[in-house]
Amino acid sequence: MNKFKEIGISSALSNTIEKMGFEEPTQIQEKSIPFILKGRDVIGESATGSGKTLAFGCGIIEKVVPGKGLQALVLTPTRELAEQVKESLITFSENKKLNIISVYGGVSMNPQIQNLPKADVVVATPGRLLDHMNRKTINLSKISFLVIDEADRMFDMGFIVDLRKILNACPRERQTLFFSATLAHKIKDFTGRYTKNPAMVFAEKMVDPGKLNQVYYDVLKDEKLSLLAHLLQNEKTDLAMIFCNTRRTVNFVVKNLRANKIDAKEIHGGLSQYERTKSIDAFSNGKANVLVCTDVAARGLDINNVSHIYNYEIPSYPNDYIHRIGRTARAGEEGMVINLLSGEDHKNFSIIINKHRSFDIVKEAASDYKRIKTLIPRNQRYGNRTGYRERGRSGSYGGGHNGHRYNNGPNNGRSYHNRGRS
Repeated sequence: MNKFKEIGISSALSNTIEKMGFEEPTQIQEKSIPFILKGRDVIGESATGSGKTLAFGCGIIEKVVPGKGLQALVLTPTRELAEQVKESLITFSENKKLNIISVYGGVSMNPQIQNLPKADVVVATPGRLLDHMNRKTINLSKISFLVIDEADRMFDMGFIVDLRKILNACPRERQTLFFSATLAHKIKDFTGRYTKNPAMVFAEKMVDPGKLNQVYYDVLKDEKLSLLAHLLQNEKTDLAMIFCNTRRTVNFVVKNLRANKIDAKEIHGGLSQYERTKSIDAFSNGKANVLVCTDVAARGLDINNVSHIYNYEIPSYPNDYIHRIGRTARAGEEGMVINLLSGEDHKNFSIIINKHRSFDIVKEAASDYKRIKTLIPRNQRYGNRTGYRERGRSGSYGGGHNGHRYNNGPNNGRSYHNRGRS
């Protein structure tokens, strides 16, 4: 028997799911879908890539009636996730022919304004949705199904005020679902105000700790890029994601990797939607195997076959580290996380280690690598002139850097090698 039918999904929808190759529900789907189909509010904790879209998508597809106005609203923190969720819902609902559109910034409002009156389901980012609300180009009066996806990321990105405005504008009699990778106290307090007797659903993390290898290198700041290029050229990888903390660093890393014949794509909030979509498509389709990004790409995006995560810079918040490394070691595959630490990274890394004491992060000595010429923005050294200039010299460098170190001996300070601690 189709296992999706066992949790209450209609034959038409379960047949569609089966055609797509899904044989049995994931943990979050199995736990949440029965509550969703019964009309219960749900607060769910589940990692990116665990199947949340199909979970709330089942509720939307089973409950929304085509041609009866806008009945379901899904809020996402990023444009990419909005587009991805929209495409998934369209695929899942192929037998019902729902009119599903996405609404987000970075593109013209006019096509959205034209399509909104015909929409049954809207997937939106908060900022652009508020723009439509202020222009009165969207009618929320018939919303009966509301989903807030990646709620913790919404909070991190400062959308809490926008969320309040949107939720308060929707009908009070509705079904509300909150999904989040982590349920911090502030999120629980918030969801408690906007749900009625919610079912609390928790799913285990999708990342397999037994298949996730984490290492770090001590490296001087001006040698980071040389080591990164060396590792990318010598590590056996499928797809590699390189995380930076700022747009400026992303641009710097991408330009230098390309200058050293490494085909890298970039994604950050400063790019147009067309540029962001183009980069993600090239990466997810395997046309480029290196994606350099800010944390905008750490959440929500469903990209398979990511074998390596490089933290070129260590994030300020431990949860951001978890979201980054959650892009690999999924679905039974091996994954590697490589942290490049220079002086300014050690404070953030110590905070991460202290919070996640069970992590096994092994120190690696850098093998000989060639110091590459680095293109640096002129305005970093010469005032406000734009453009790039070269610096650096060629030569081989080993692991004997004089940067900040953490000794592994029992009496020699803190170790980042935390095997067996709990």
